[in-house]
Amino acid sequence: MDIVVNDTATEVSTDPDTTAVEVVREDLALTGTKLSCGTGVCGACTVLVDGSPTASCLLPATALEGRTVTTVEGLGGSHPAQRAFAAHDALQCGYCTPGFVVEAAAFVDRWRAEHGDVAPDRAAIADAMAGHLCRCGAYEGIYAAVAAACRGEHDTEPEHAPPRAEAMSKVTGEATYTTDVHPDGCQFGVIVRSTAAHARVRAVDGGGSPLVDLLPDDRTVRYVGQPVAAVVAPTRAKALAAAEAVTVDYETLPAVLDPESAREDGAPVVYPSKRERRSAPSSAEGATVPGSWSGNLRRSTLGSWRSATATRRLRAAAERDDPNLVTAEFSTGIQLHNAMEPHGCVARWDERGQLHLRTSTQTVGVLAREAAKRWGLSPQQVHVVAEHVGGGFGAKSGLTTETVAAVELARKTGTPVRVVLDRAEELTDTGNRPGTRTRLSLLATPSGDLAALGMDVHAEGGVSISSVAALLARLFYGTAPRRLRDIDVTTNHPPGVPFRGPGAAPMLWALEQGVDEIAHRRGEDPIELRRRWDGNPKRHALYDWAAALPVWLERPTAGSATGRFRRGVGVAAANWHYMANPGTEVEVTLDRGTVVARTGTQDIGTGARSVVTNVLAEELGLPVERVRVEVGHSATVHGPPSFGSQTTTSIGPAASDAARGLRAALRERVPETPPEGPVPPEALERAEGMRVVGKRHRDRRGYLTPFTVGDGFALGRGLSGAVHVTEVEVDTRLGRVRPTRVWAGVAAGRVYAPRLARNQCEGGVVQGVGYALYEERRADPATGTVLTDNMEDYRIPGIGDTPETVVHFHEGGWDHVRGGGVGLGEVSTIGVAASIGNAVFNATGWRPRDLPIRPDRVLKGLGS
Repeated sequence: MDIVVNDTATEVSTDPDTTAVEVVREDLALTGTKLSCGTGVCGACTVLVDGSPTASCLLPATALEGRTVTTVEGLGGSHPAQRAFAAHDALQCGYCTPGFVVEAAAFVDRWRAEHGDVAPDRAAIADAMAGHLCRCGAYEGIYAAVAAACRGEHDTEPEHAPPRAEAMSKVTGEATYTTDVHPDGCQFGVIVRSTAAHARVRAVDGGGSPLVDLLPDDRTVRYVGQPVAAVVAPTRAKALAAAEAVTVDYETLPAVLDPESAREDGAPVVYPSKRERRSAPSSAEGATVPGSWSGNLRRSTLGSWRSATATRRLRAAAERDDPNLVTAEFSTGIQLHNAMEPHGCVARWDERGQLHLRTSTQTVGVLAREAAKRWGLSPQQVHVVAEHVGGGFGAKSGLTTETVAAVELARKTGTPVRVVLDRAEELTDTGNRPGTRTRLSLLATPSGDLAALGMDVHAEGGVSISSVAALLARLFYGTAPRRLRDIDVTTNHPPGVPFRGPGAAPMLWALEQGVDEIAHRRGEDPIELRRRWDGNPKRHALYDWAAALPVWLERPTAGSATGRFRRGVGVAAANWHYMANPGTEVEVTLDRGTVVARTGTQDIGTGARSVVTNVLAEELGLPVERVRVEVGHSATVHGPPSFGSQTTTSIGPAASDAARGLRAALRERVPETPPEGPVPPEALERAEGMRVVGKRHRDRRGYLTPFTVGDGFALGRGLSGAVHVTEVEVDTRLGRVRPTRVWAGVAAGRVYAPRLARNQCEGGVVQGVGYALYEERRADPATGTVLTDNMEDYRIPGIGDTPETVVHFHEGGWDHVRGGGVGLGEVSTIGVAASIGNAVFNATGWRPRDLPIRPDRVLKGLGS
């Protein structure tokens, strides 16, 4: 058929089953158009068809006959919307960005034709962008970018480089992700998944197709969706057909699909033997916390402090009906990571027996080491590349199933093999934040000090273990006695994995509402009570800032509002442990007058390239155009994984050390190089090929851990902090809660890239809103099948759900840390849900205890 694509007449052949997005991406190689949800919900695949924004994943390719198609590449990089997105950092990982940009370009052109250079309001922008989702939560920047483009502020070439180093490659569709990689001769792999919640697999018949086994050693599947095998074929359609032809012979075993039933005597046991228990995956970062088993329950009391004293005080307070004792039960739903770029890997074995992996991963170096160990290779024989990564949030760590499948199939076929999960697989088997049920006991003294804390957290991580929710309560509000117990409840459901502050979000949902309740009972200002309990001076600075906000000073008395729409204001505090990767290095070389920096980390949207660029440009006195940063390759110096908020605090100081080393080396070779100030371009050119490696040196006071743990990180001294003040509107007729404004105070020391850091915190607020109000994995209680396996049924916040957000940074208090700054990815999101819960109580007098705060729960709580 004949179509015009990006002003060029094109002829393509297709069949009725092919979608427009397949033609655009595969036949025309215009990979800026992304395939993410496949159901027309997320907007990542948006193109212009005859000038109208269209979801190309739903459009039959045959409908393009005789039409004009414009993709993000066709905008040329000079459209005001593209420039505005780059200038306002209206993106993070960038996977959804091309779809947003195409929609925004059409809206900007239409708006200006009708209204001139006048900015639309937030409601108009939200309405225009409503068909698009950004899991990173970069919506505040999108609002600003669209408004600025409509005002005509980006009609000409910018005078300054964008705040994000790779911004232009992402807004033009040039950035290449794993899902965009199709090497010559590549075949397609598909994973065959279990249809049984618990069974022993007796046999697998591939029906004549090449097949690799993905079962564990005990040949047992423990949840619906667990990988059983993988097949391969020349096209994805044929691979899917081959997967359908695979037959699996199951010996069905009793399953436990309800956490309450799992606790009962005589319930089917997920891990009946010690050997099987040792193979249980972990939902925590780092090492698995120790615990003792009893049936499906695994208990840990790690973190308790003077627990006998805490128990005695809490029991005595209950017996005398002490008004300063708060006891309550809280629950949280299971939250899914749901990155816009699905898990994917393209694997290839070369003629020398070396392994090449293009993957979507948060852990380039860790994956290379684990792959080398699994397939008996030296580290130098494994080459991992993750040039751009479309989000992760903790789910893309280490050697995951799609990589194992791709590697084994590539070895079997002798060809490159591509395995990319679809959205249903992504929402079933790539991880989740475990659901929890927390029994909280919180006691204050008559004078208002913290007397004792009790917290029992039952976590449902499916087949995973190592909940640390209660453990993290040891790190907050001083040293009062506390009895802390984490209980994993194993069930035949998919495993939890670390998710942006693992354990902290459900812990704070309970703890921070308990603190709020004590303040309410005592008639105290909730911020002042926290200030008294909290000895952290960095958070004290945030309390000072929050207490002076007009919205806080003018908040209503709890439950005093009347009418259908009721306004409330709530506050919650948070902390997160400081982690660093002491082995981090940054290598710099000189290439034709440009400083080229490399490190074996990756950029999942958090801005690693920009951090290194900013440090080198600042310390060498160079324009950012003279610096080029390359990340996402394992074949370079060691870089940190992207989890635990350890990346920036590791690569920033290493880049600084590299800059100092480069200047010193330049002065030896080119003596006229000044000891400080701008390095002359001619000095760089005369030292062509020079190489220097900078290191992340030890903190001034060392680390809490005397050696690195987990994937090479160390626990540093100090805790980052946050205080969130949230205003909500509660519709008492429909039960809807709408956050209208959020003030996010973050104490994480030096901010290396201010606009990107602000973007991270704004996105953290959005994900906290999703956790509080919308996100909840649901499964069939009879079979264990995940029901919310699409982006229609699993709801994440859209741009219209985004509250106006103000971010405040407190940069002091980290002088002992190399570079002066620590990570802020976790601490910016984990307290948001609790602040929303407290705001709902302030608005209505009813305290929500279960997440998400659904309309039915609100109406029931209000007695409607």
